[in-house]
Amino acid sequence: QVQLVESGGGLVQAGGSLRLSCAASGRTFTNYAMGWFRQAPGKEREFVATITWSGGSTYDADSVKGRFTISRDNAKNTVYLQMNRLKPEDTAVYYCAARYGAGSSWPRFYDYWGQGTQVTVSS
Repeated sequence: QVQLVESGGGLVQAGGSLRLSCAASGRTFTNYAMGWFRQAPGKEREFVATITWSGGSTYDADSVKGRFTISRDNAKNTVYLQMNRLKPEDTAVYYCAARYGAGSSWPRFYDYWGQGTQVTVSS
């Protein structure tokens, strides 16, 4: 069974920080790029950040640049999203995803998805 499991979500005040983790299991993810997406109530799923297999290249959405950092530890089959200076508009369910080859900002290009973790940022 291939599984991506997010953790680290919760309730935080505006200006605070959270670190999300996504643990992969069931197979190796060699040459897979990883991504983070989020979806707020009534909104479409939105790209947040992506990282290459090697970790040598990342790309962030304009809405989170300078605040969020994606990273990965392939020895642990884990990808992270460090979220700083959180804003109420960051409130959403955050999803981890994996795709073979290059990363993408488009959800339809990803092969595997986690179940999501709720992040709520209060004013």
